[in-house]
Amino acid sequence: MIKTDTEHDHVTDSGPNPAPDALGPRGARLWHEVTERYELDAHELALLEEMARTADDLDALAERVRAQGHTVGGRVNPALVESRQLRIAFARLAAALRLPTGDETDGRPQRRSGVRGTYTLGRVS
Repeated sequence: MIKTDTEHDHVTDSGPNPAPDALGPRGARLWHEVTERYELDAHELALLEEMARTADDLDALAERVRAQGHTVGGRVNPALVESRQLRIAFARLAAALRLPTGDETDGRPQRRSGVRGTYTLGRVS
């Protein structure tokens, strides 16, 4: 059963896969949406946990940019640079987790390539 703690704006869970400690609101929502829909193995739960923490970190960085602006001292806010990197990490974690998109009507199976794509041996000159 999922309960929302409105005072602290985070979700608690007493189900078979309780959310990891210290997840923020967005990370906890992501955790619960995925674990309620899919049965995940231990390695998939580890990927999901990192994905949820990344979502929380993205929210914290977005708040910092809102507070400080896009530039700090005439330079690009470092939080913008970090959030770009975290978006890439989030996308790679999502790809590695391989959750169905809900649009499997075309009959194509999910690809099982690595998060950076497939590698082939080339000729060495």
